[in-house]
Amino acid sequence: MKSSTAPPTPASRPLQGATLPQLGDKFAAALASADGMAGAHCIHEWWMRGSYPAAVEAAMEQLWQRAAPSIPDWLPMTYVHWLPRAYDVAGTFQAAKSGRSHLYLVLLDFDDRRGDPQGVYVGMSRYPAAQRFDQHKAGIRAAGSVLKRGIEVLTGPVQHLQFIARAEAARIERELAEALAEAGLRVEGGH
Repeated sequence: MKSSTAPPTPASRPLQGATLPQLGDKFAAALASADGMAGAHCIHEWWMRGSYPAAVEAAMEQLWQRAAPSIPDWLPMTYVHWLPRAYDVAGTFQAAKSGRSHLYLVLLDFDDRRGDPQGVYVGMSRYPAAQRFDQHKAGIRAAGSVLKRGIEVLTGPVQHLQFIARAEAARIERELAEALAEAGLRVEGGH
């Protein structure tokens, strides 16, 4: 019989109370058993604590080598230094009504510009984030910034803003973009 318990979300930070040695032990166990979910939570916790970027990237590489099929889609493939801020900001938004709209974030590459080499696109759609990202990259109702600069979808920070009413999604999209910009991120979209 299947368990109806959903896995913990990254925003819930299930390993927040773990010590660094405990995180290391849990990560080693996740690698040994090829458990992508457990390893992702370890990496996420190091990330949220501001661990050295090279250490986070090395852990991500190890996890991808050992457990790629079971890594959850909310773990970014690219190191994003402002990811903890994105979680903090997005976590302040809640939707009261359910519906068919989804909020999504796309990591943008600004290596060719001055300032932060990464930015974020804030969008909403009736399509799941990964499908909408593919549409952008294929030029279907594409935002130019995502078409040209989109690297990957960042699902973790807005995982709680899925299947919400369209009117609320439109409001939250705009307000989330403004709040992320106020938090110091380079933001596109959010109209």
